[in-house]
Amino acid sequence: MQLNRPGIGKFPHIFEEIKVGSLTCHNRVKYAACSVSNFNNRDGSLTDREYARMEVISRTGAGMITNQGAYPDPDGAGKAYYRQLSLADDKYIPGFRRIADLLHGAGAISIQQILHCGRYGGVDSTHCLQPSEVPQTLRHFRPPRQMSRDDIRRCIREHCEAGRRSMEAGFDGVELTAFMGYLLANFLSPFTNRRTDEYGGSLENRGRFMVEVLTGLRETIGKDKLLVIRLNGDELMDELGGNSRADCIEFMKMAEQAGADCISIVVGWHESTRGALGRDVHDDQWLPLAESASRALRIPVAFGPRFCDPVKAEQALAQRAFGMWEVCRPFLADPELLHKVAEDRLEEIRPCVGGLLCLSRMFRNLPYICAVNPRLGHEVEPEYELRPARVPKKVLVIGGGPGGLECAIVAAQRGHTVIVCEKSDRLGGQLNQAAKEIGGGQIFLDLIRHYETQLKRWNVEVRLGAEVTQQLCAQLAPDVAVVAAGSEIEPYPFPGGNRSHVVIAHEILEEGSPCGDRVVVLGGERIGLVAAEYLASRGKHVTLVEMGRRLGEDVIATFKWRHAAWVRELGIQTLLNTRVKEITDQGVLVADAGGAETLLPADTVVLAISRRSCQRLLSELEFFCDELYAIGDAVQPRSMHNAIREGYLLGIRI
Repeated sequence: MQLNRPGIGKFPHIFEEIKVGSLTCHNRVKYAACSVSNFNNRDGSLTDREYARMEVISRTGAGMITNQGAYPDPDGAGKAYYRQLSLADDKYIPGFRRIADLLHGAGAISIQQILHCGRYGGVDSTHCLQPSEVPQTLRHFRPPRQMSRDDIRRCIREHCEAGRRSMEAGFDGVELTAFMGYLLANFLSPFTNRRTDEYGGSLENRGRFMVEVLTGLRETIGKDKLLVIRLNGDELMDELGGNSRADCIEFMKMAEQAGADCISIVVGWHESTRGALGRDVHDDQWLPLAESASRALRIPVAFGPRFCDPVKAEQALAQRAFGMWEVCRPFLADPELLHKVAEDRLEEIRPCVGGLLCLSRMFRNLPYICAVNPRLGHEVEPEYELRPARVPKKVLVIGGGPGGLECAIVAAQRGHTVIVCEKSDRLGGQLNQAAKEIGGGQIFLDLIRHYETQLKRWNVEVRLGAEVTQQLCAQLAPDVAVVAAGSEIEPYPFPGGNRSHVVIAHEILEEGSPCGDRVVVLGGERIGLVAAEYLASRGKHVTLVEMGRRLGEDVIATFKWRHAAWVRELGIQTLLNTRVKEITDQGVLVADAGGAETLLPADTVVLAISRRSCQRLLSELEFFCDELYAIGDAVQPRSMHNAIREGYLLGIRI
């Protein structure tokens, strides 16, 4: 063991070898192809941007790396993502060879995923393919067409041809996708498979297509290459008539018998009504699925759904709960994660906050992004490259929210002398409010701790309780000042808004202001939802008032339905298309779209309406330093990832 890698001794099971099929993996970490990047060309060919992304992944240290899923069929019915890779023609082999060579150069076992999206496919077509014509539950997917026996035979050949191309490109194996509502999962599930022939009905019949594809792939790639399959441990489709957990285990046994060398456990479908991968899922929630699979199978089980903590992964590997720790989103958040584990620098790992920005953009022809890693997908762009500063400067960052902290750390990494002034008594800004989200919001405290660790590492001076004035700025005499003061809710937007029982959302979420039993929250965007859910979870009777037609207009798609479910489960009364007329001592007078007025009784009224930028310092400090900038909500109120990205880019530019 190298002296500078003491973590290898502390995490021996993560870093021990494992035999998978005929190959030996140098550690028990498998990079999972968990999200399609949408970085490639529309025709399915590889781009330099995608290659650069995989270059970063190749350096993660993972012993096995899976390249993102490619559709196998020339007509594109299996294509769900606008810029999904294609394995439908030999002309694509050179691009895949570049990836295989890259992964081999890093010492990793290279796996190419074959992804026919079935029910979610046909993005460039008029229809998708399914075993049966089961209507879509999500409107943006294509109408289904039932596969004939000829379609099934052709589809098996297409999978085998994709396997052949993967081998010619130099990959060590292929991974078949039978999970999350993609084509093979459609055949496995009684919800989407209503057939009455040999491919439907019984468990054995529903698994027949999967077995035939596996058998064909094994014959195509040979016995010395790896054949991996991803299967659901739990579909979370009980309400729609999906498979049980016991059924899922039976399909795993079928896959093993058909020649699979490794089974990767996945949770949920895209149309599941329960969360599977976001921050509302705790680390151990799905671990029993892996334990059950490991008991039932002889081949290695790879597992990783929302299982981000290396300490827990080490414990689970030691207990043989699974054979390989499958990591994707944590690597997107911090590609250095495994190296930090090896060097025993766990406190420096940048946490995946489970916001699922990487997932929510896939179906919208948008490249995926990461809320906490602004470099993701921009590896080839010079403006994102971190280089030493040509002229070291003294930099004053005003505001200790995520944007300001990101800017401060990046500037310090480049050699600048940095001071952060935060007027409150703690760092984090609105992350402290986000931490009160009932669905795993505590992860934002981990992000704050990560920033605090980085500030210390890069010798950034932090002053808490320090409100910046012209006098303080003159005293500090910075060369550069960065206004990252965030945004605030307008305190008195309605008649009666200055009454004593009116509070602003952050006073409830951050400071624990006293609150009566009957609460009316004004504003149904994210901050209003978080405040309403937080209070309702503590036994308050909450009414949520929103002027617009929908709640959560600023919430990303993958969390809108979660908030809707929490509001319903917590019994929060919601009033949409409703205007506030006045706040009185008795409550809130509101009017619906037709003008009918109602008095909502309230002991406490919480303001959670639109935010406004804190820009006062931009004019006050104009003549007190050579360079003056604003980032994040101080420019315009938006999301955390915007603030972090702007902080990073400004830290690069200074």
